[in-house]
Amino acid sequence: MNILQSIRSFIRTADAGSLAAAARTLGISPAAVGQNIARLEAHLGVRLLNRTTRQLALTERGAVYLAQVRHIERDLQRAQAAVTDLDATPEGRLRIASSAAFGRHVLAPLMPALQARYPRLAIGLLLADRSVDHAHEDVDVSIRIEPQLEEGLVARPIAQVPFVVCAAPSYLARAGIPLTPEALREHRCLLFRYPLDGRYLRWGFVRDGMRFDAEVTPALASDDIDALAAMAVAGGGITRLAAFVAAPYLARGELQALFEPGDSASTQASPEPMRLFLCVSDRRDLTPKVRALMQHIIEGLPPAWRVDVG
Repeated sequence: MNILQSIRSFIRTADAGSLAAAARTLGISPAAVGQNIARLEAHLGVRLLNRTTRQLALTERGAVYLAQVRHIERDLQRAQAAVTDLDATPEGRLRIASSAAFGRHVLAPLMPALQARYPRLAIGLLLADRSVDHAHEDVDVSIRIEPQLEEGLVARPIAQVPFVVCAAPSYLARAGIPLTPEALREHRCLLFRYPLDGRYLRWGFVRDGMRFDAEVTPALASDDIDALAAMAVAGGGITRLAAFVAAPYLARGELQALFEPGDSASTQASPEPMRLFLCVSDRRDLTPKVRALMQHIIEGLPPAWRVDVG
């Protein structure tokens, strides 16, 4: 009996919720996954999973066992990386989590070139505007904004992306142009709302080296940045978009930027940039493939956005 393969089958099945889903991640048949788990249960003398024709669930002892063995697969990967030449060619599975907007507009266009450069990489993107659990969701690396950083993560800064406060010319002709962030309280504002807890993403500004949050009242809200952009183009109000989202709308004249350098308000305040971080669970997870990803992302960004990671 291959005890490690059996444990791996058990972990993947518990996380995926089915033998078929676990089999896809392991590259074996559902029957083989079931046999591995059956051997493990026989070896331990306990039932780990309750299986019916419709569902699969951990037993009480299965939940206890899962908590004890979950780290084994990741520790084996780290041990292998620790004795492997850091200059080794990146290969293997690379599962990346990112916010939907950054993943859609920046990461996705960069991934084909990364895979072409390293053909032995199997790249997967998980796009979600929430804090992804690396261990439970089988993620190697996540790209996060500063408010999403969590204690215990190893975070490397990779970019500072400008935010653009903007609105459609039709809205500004109707409602007037705010000259300071304080004037935003008199306007219809379109805000991003975190999907899990309903919090609004604050609009940070910097004036004379001091950071502050503008007072804004949501006229419309969404958990999708592209939806906010569409609302703004339709004249719904003022919104705040990352530069990679705003750029095409600004170029077509569908949106007009506010508080830009050269404006009358530019000496008073400017939008605080969005800081992006590449995150792993442990320093040992900064493997050749993760370092290759980090370098590839940085090289693919406009020079003004890049952060020197050394």
